[in-house]
Amino acid sequence: MELSAEIDGDYAPGPVYLIGILKGAFIFLADLARAMKTPARLEFIGISSYGRSKSSSGEVKLTKDLDVSVEGFDVILVEDIVDSGITLNYLLKVLAQRKPKSLRIATLLDKPERRQRPVDVHYVGFKIPDEFVVGYGLDYAEDHRNLKDICVLSGLPPEEA
Repeated sequence: MELSAEIDGDYAPGPVYLIGILKGAFIFLADLARAMKTPARLEFIGISSYGRSKSSSGEVKLTKDLDVSVEGFDVILVEDIVDSGITLNYLLKVLAQRKPKSLRIATLLDKPERRQRPVDVHYVGFKIPDEFVVGYGLDYAEDHRNLKDICVLSGLPPEEA
């Protein structure tokens, strides 16, 4: 995995905290961590801004906080997809208050044309067009996370789009 090699180059000898954003990033986080040579500590944070819609509600809720302090540590926030930037913008402010040594973002998928808030993404797996995707941890209303491939979701009623 190319992203793991980039992270290894930036953070050796480690350790680095990889903070997965639940629930969507858990599969990507697992694959990323296993591919890295740099010692990594895994943590999770839960956040919600979608509900049952295909677009962000704009209202961000913290659903699970970290179990440890990250003060003084290098931290990489691991996300499944960067879309509007609303959720990550909020989360970066929350984590910056915890005084990490450094704070960066790694994402599997990036949709830069959907940005409503600026977000500096340091590690990007793939840039994708503005389509709603599911699988490999990404969901629609909690469904489709278990698909092994990333697929474009189609066939929803117009009010869901």
